[in-house]
Amino acid sequence: MRNRTNGDLPDRPTLIPGPLAAQEVGVTPATIRKWVQLGRLKPAGKAGRAQLFRLEDVFAAERTTRGPNRDPR
Repeated sequence: MRNRTNGDLPDRPTLIPGPLAAQEVGVTPATIRKWVQLGRLKPAGKAGRAQLFRLEDVFAAERTTRGPNRDPR
């Protein structure tokens, strides 16, 4: 649905599949699945069987998991 004031599409977060989310934060897809199991990350949607995630949520889970003293990759 288009925004009637300026014709632009409404702002919606971009959703990405688990393997791409894992690549973006430098972890394995299994780590993304583990974060979901542990409740550290929640899927924002689905496409068929694939879970989709907001990139902001994935980065937040990564920061929470690594903590302030961990070496970033």
